[in-house]
Amino acid sequence: MRIAGRDLDRAALERRAGDLSAAGGIRAVVLDDGAERGIRALEFRTGGGLAFDVLVDRAMDLGTAEYRGHGFGWRSATGFRHPGLHEYGDENGLSLMRSFSGLLVTAGLDHTLFTAEVDASQYRYPHRATVWNGLHGRVAHTPARLHGYGERWTDDGRCVLWAEGEVRQAAVFAEHLRLTRRIEADLGGSEIRLTDTVRNAGFDPTPHMYLYHINVGWPLLDEGARWELPAARTLWRSDSVAEQGVSHLVMPAPLPGFVEQVYEHELVPDGAGRAQPRLVNERLGLFFELDYDTREFPAFFQWLHLREGAYAVGMEPSTHHVAGEEAARADGSMTFLAPGEERRYHTVFRIGEL
Repeated sequence: MRIAGRDLDRAALERRAGDLSAAGGIRAVVLDDGAERGIRALEFRTGGGLAFDVLVDRAMDLGTAEYRGHGFGWRSATGFRHPGLHEYGDENGLSLMRSFSGLLVTAGLDHTLFTAEVDASQYRYPHRATVWNGLHGRVAHTPARLHGYGERWTDDGRCVLWAEGEVRQAAVFAEHLRLTRRIEADLGGSEIRLTDTVRNAGFDPTPHMYLYHINVGWPLLDEGARWELPAARTLWRSDSVAEQGVSHLVMPAPLPGFVEQVYEHELVPDGAGRAQPRLVNERLGLFFELDYDTREFPAFFQWLHLREGAYAVGMEPSTHHVAGEEAARADGSMTFLAPGEERRYHTVFRIGEL
């Protein structure tokens, strides 16, 4: 392990420190002020320059993130709002915008993308023939049941920092989906590994849609930052692209009144079926890279929100295309999990020096 400029094995580390926290580790805290008050969080420090927070009470999503003193996880004006303040049906389904912040906001488990009212007859409850879904679904505002966290030494001498928990999205006469999320980072390392398992724990076929909203903010995002996208072609773009004409490859400084620009790209996978889009800041000498399996997430969206005061870009691997749930049901591409069926997702967030 490379820590504090030296290569150390377990024995060498233990000779120098009576507690692993001298090098890195995980600390459990509770946020205690403002709209964030009461949220359980796990503070990861790898000792390799990477530090990030896991928001246990917000689906174990990733909040703040920095590398060697430079932030890269987006911080919006909403802060990390407590899920108890969230009203799912508020503002015509756009209530997510009142708590939209952090490196990772998970969308799902049964719905992603724009609002939709869809058939729910599979649940056989006459008073709920349809179900209405807000933007990006419910899961991001659901607290997890924490299974545990800590350090694990591997046979090859690595120390792995880990946390695991379960998020239940369930209702009577409706879906019963469970997300088991495991987060790992190596001591001395600079990547976050995410392993998610979504299982239909109910007894009815249940819709499943899944999307990661991975948000990078200032200072990694800045004027002159550039994208490296292994794109074969662009399948869709929002109307704002033609109206504004702002490049999706080289980023400007924050713009007044900017309207979000969204693209769906078809990315070219490597030989292992994975794609690695990245954002590069040459002034800082840093990059942020997403590494995901295109068979697990066959769609990918690029989100540009370059407005003053809310300056962010997003990488969004998705199980479904940009037209959303109604279109997926109409063309037969909608995913339904049978009772007991599960899907797994293996994703890496990587930060490093050029």
